[in-house]
Amino acid sequence: MIHIARLDSLQQRVGEELAVGDWVTVDQPMIDKFAEATGDHQWIHIDTERAKQGPFGTTIAHGFLTLSLLPRLAETAMKVDDVRMGVNYGLNRVRFPAPVPSGSRLRARMKLLAYEPIDGGAQLTMQVTMEREGGDKPVCVAETLSRRYL
Repeated sequence: MIHIARLDSLQQRVGEELAVGDWVTVDQPMIDKFAEATGDHQWIHIDTERAKQGPFGTTIAHGFLTLSLLPRLAETAMKVDDVRMGVNYGLNRVRFPAPVPSGSRLRARMKLLAYEPIDGGAQLTMQVTMEREGGDKPVCVAETLSRRYL
């Protein structure tokens, strides 16, 4: 976890990797809860016996479950001390280059792509690359937009 004292100091860090978060385990109970919450009960996610015969040899996390972990992973990576509130403003692009097998550990690398001053704070565009421990490709690459308020 890195601490950045002032939001406006990020203007000079555009183009830099700012932080790498902690590892988070994506286990079958998490996948099952996500399936229940979203109604996405595709066998590749929840049927452990059938998934053994599938293309990955095990169940895999939903792409949207992987994406939904972004706030959790980012929270372990970086804190801007003078920010009182942050909001998710959206996404420009999301890709899932590799699957997330049940039991995988993921973490996020955060690179600042743009800093735009707004009333009361700044809009940050970040490239978040989620990697799987032992994996050779990222499991998610997302360009996120967030607004941080002082």
